[in-house]
Amino acid sequence: MFPIDYLPFVMVAVPLVGAGLVLLSAPASRDQARWTALTNVILTFVLSMLLVSRYRVPELLPPNADAVDRQQLVDQTLQMRSSFPWLSPRTVEEPVAGVQRPVDTPVKLAFAVDGISLWLIVLSALLMIPAVLVSWNAIEERPARFYALMLLLEAGLIGVFSAQDIILFYIFFEFTLIPLFFMIGIWGGSDRRWAARKFFIYTLAGSVLTFLGLLFIVLSEQWMSNSSSLTFSIPELTSSIQQQIAASPRNADYWRHVSPWIFVALFAGFAIKVPLFPFHTWLPLAHVEAPTAGSVLLAGVLLKIGSYGFLRFALPLVPGASVAHFHLVAILAVIGIIYGALLALAQEDIKKLVAYSSVSHMGFCLLGLFAFNTVGLTGGLLQMINHGLSTGALFALVGMLYERYHTRDIASYGGLARKYPRMAFCLLVVAFSSIGLPGLNGFTGEVTSLMGMFATNRLYGTLSLAGIILGAWYTLSLVRRTFFGRLREPVQSHHQAPVVSHHQSHEHHHTALADLNLRELCALGVLIVPIFWIGLYPQFFTRRMQPSLQPIVAVLQENGAVMLSQRENPHGERPVQASRPDQQSVNNTTSR
Repeated sequence: MFPIDYLPFVMVAVPLVGAGLVLLSAPASRDQARWTALTNVILTFVLSMLLVSRYRVPELLPPNADAVDRQQLVDQTLQMRSSFPWLSPRTVEEPVAGVQRPVDTPVKLAFAVDGISLWLIVLSALLMIPAVLVSWNAIEERPARFYALMLLLEAGLIGVFSAQDIILFYIFFEFTLIPLFFMIGIWGGSDRRWAARKFFIYTLAGSVLTFLGLLFIVLSEQWMSNSSSLTFSIPELTSSIQQQIAASPRNADYWRHVSPWIFVALFAGFAIKVPLFPFHTWLPLAHVEAPTAGSVLLAGVLLKIGSYGFLRFALPLVPGASVAHFHLVAILAVIGIIYGALLALAQEDIKKLVAYSSVSHMGFCLLGLFAFNTVGLTGGLLQMINHGLSTGALFALVGMLYERYHTRDIASYGGLARKYPRMAFCLLVVAFSSIGLPGLNGFTGEVTSLMGMFATNRLYGTLSLAGIILGAWYTLSLVRRTFFGRLREPVQSHHQAPVVSHHQSHEHHHTALADLNLRELCALGVLIVPIFWIGLYPQFFTRRMQPSLQPIVAVLQENGAVMLSQRENPHGERPVQASRPDQQSVNNTTSR
């Protein structure tokens, strides 16, 4: 058994090894490839449960905590650390005032987990199970390569959320594009190549600017600390920059001038990944053309990389610039919430409807994060998890319906509940989760995010309520039109029928006539269980998030978040602080 500190690294390595094993099974049989992939993703999920069980929840800070106390809390929240030399030690000679001195570039393979990344890692591992199961019969050409790409994507996602080195983070950040690019471009729909190219071009263009922003953070920290070495460690950079700004007026003035440009660079890549309006245009096409597993993973996890980037880098590293750009991000988030909901309401293609709903729902995540208080950040992070579960399940259901009828036209369906009662039940649960029914996960995330925003700016919070109303409208309309009313089934023409091999034709015929089978129920069940769990007992999740969010909130409030809240709500209640009483308010909010 490996030491527990290596667990995040092992969780990255297991899918990489699994991808190799799947490719080795290619000459054998299709069944061996998919069973190898399923075994691997289940193993990774079991490791993620071990990660949760071994994560120790630190005590929250008292109201009078100082910077030293906050740094101690950060050290306590960062657990299961492992680090391996990579580009270290390597030195180059740099002339400084006529003197040659060595400059270290200690880039390391550093992994760890905290309350921010913990549940995103679990979400990445969990969603891989339904992604493999919904591909069981859908992927017939080169299945071994498809499953290998899926496992590579899993390794990249876990790497993004567990990397503690900026260079390592960026490598995983870019690496996640490659498997999904090929999954869409090879196994997608009729317009798959254009969808894959558009997805790749959009995300790559923004991430280049993000890399420049991350690199400038490293160089700025070296300049402010007058150090002979470059620091790429994310925790060390965060701590050092805050210390250098507090220690020297010169450094504070320098950071005040450069941080807006750094924020803009980070914003460019992360906003496209979310995606935030108006950078969302690549998403609907990618979802429509992607295979079902690709849509599940794209909506369920990949979109979270953008909001995770804001939470991990923008808010703690450039807090002043984040507060200064509050109105920009909040306005774009509110527009995305309403605009995405209106576009979803107008769709006749089920996949497009769910795709535009993602634009709307991710706006709530950004509103929560940019509320700059503990309640808002907790709600934003929780809503990221909730959206991954609910929308991932919706795309899985769309894929199951398409596997039976080979059309996504809403008008072609009606009254399917009497023929597929199990599918109807699952759809109702997921739909109610998506619209925020109390007792399900969507309610806790949306309400907590909005309460955080109301404490900062009531106008944006009020406007975003339209997204909740519209979301209930288009979601319940979809359920009503497809599964209730008079029975109406699409007529399958010859060219719509899937091309299957002889030994698979019986299984496809059986699936086309039957309700959800055991495989499909398992795929949906692993998502429905946490939907109820988060809805009924959110404190289990938020209690592990809050100690990692508390230092970020404190830094934001020191950089103007409190004054922003007082200015926007001059006669309102006291803004939500990062103190112990407000942690109780988070628990009260999520338990309602």
